[in-house]
Amino acid sequence: VQLFRAEEERLVETWLSGIGTGTNWAEEVWNNVPRSADTDRGLSGTETEMSIKVVRWTSGGVAQEVVRALASDTRMEMVGLFAFSEEKVGQDAGKLCGLGPLGIQATNEIEKLISLAPDAVSYNPLYPDIDHLVRLLEAGINIITTCNFLTGWGLDYNADRYGPNARKRLQEAALRGGASMFGTGINPGHVNYQACVMSALCEKVDHILVSEVVHDIVPFLGDPNISEIGYGQPLDTPGLLERQKKESSVFGDAIEMMASVLGAELDEIRCSADLAPANQDFETPGGPIAKGTIAGVRLRWEGIVDGRALLENRQIWVSGDKADGVEGWGVPQSHGYVVDIQGDPIIHNLSL
Repeated sequence: VQLFRAEEERLVETWLSGIGTGTNWAEEVWNNVPRSADTDRGLSGTETEMSIKVVRWTSGGVAQEVVRALASDTRMEMVGLFAFSEEKVGQDAGKLCGLGPLGIQATNEIEKLISLAPDAVSYNPLYPDIDHLVRLLEAGINIITTCNFLTGWGLDYNADRYGPNARKRLQEAALRGGASMFGTGINPGHVNYQACVMSALCEKVDHILVSEVVHDIVPFLGDPNISEIGYGQPLDTPGLLERQKKESSVFGDAIEMMASVLGAELDEIRCSADLAPANQDFETPGGPIAKGTIAGVRLRWEGIVDGRALLENRQIWVSGDKADGVEGWGVPQSHGYVVDIQGDPIIHNLSL
């Protein structure tokens, strides 16, 4: 765990120390990224040599945005693409991602990609494959991912899906290969770091709440990772809370990460859920939702100290005005992120 957290904590400390001092913390971070021996380029990109060699993992929706970013950033060199589907193997990576040809053929052979000696893999499938990650880390390849990972707490919570000791396997592989794995994203991820940085203004902190509010979740209800949350199912569905916990356990990672950054020792990480019924029948990309079944969910992941919540990551996902009983949930008419810090002073930040 310390291996995965060390760089996160260093980045936050660098960010904090640079505020108001004129320090270019982004330049410092960039210049300390591990890279190939032929790399010599600062953040300004003034050198002519290529910089970080990157392999893309998968070519779905997130990948398309990443490939566009890589193709337009002269500090990066995309050298390979992993594809799960046989029909994508051999196709040009640019075409698979909605761009023009890039001259890079997709492959599903991991050893071929390892032989390219990339500095990093940009890893964004829907769910992680622990065996794949272990092979990459053992080969000395750094990984950056938005794939259900910040600290690995949720991997162990989902041992029935990822196998026993998944986090330990990744840590040991990273140590053997001298590589790193960094999990990130908007939420969980950046918004949690921002909450920690904002708390530096407080003399004392009693409670930190990070909320993601999606006023209209309906367009996302066809996504595979939403199916276990329970939309369209009866409010009293047996076993639903446990399924919700397993599907959203990466928010437990966020709680663990925030505690680590803040130096807090948690007694436990726990999850609860509030449900809102539909006030009408309506259609969604994932199928029909009947009146009286689940149309809104408020998931609450909490870090507990001395019997009370010190840290909380809250997901409020509702079906617009089609969900009843959400008036007290604090749902704006938009998709946004809210940070509330109870302490001295009280801090409230809203980003829509």
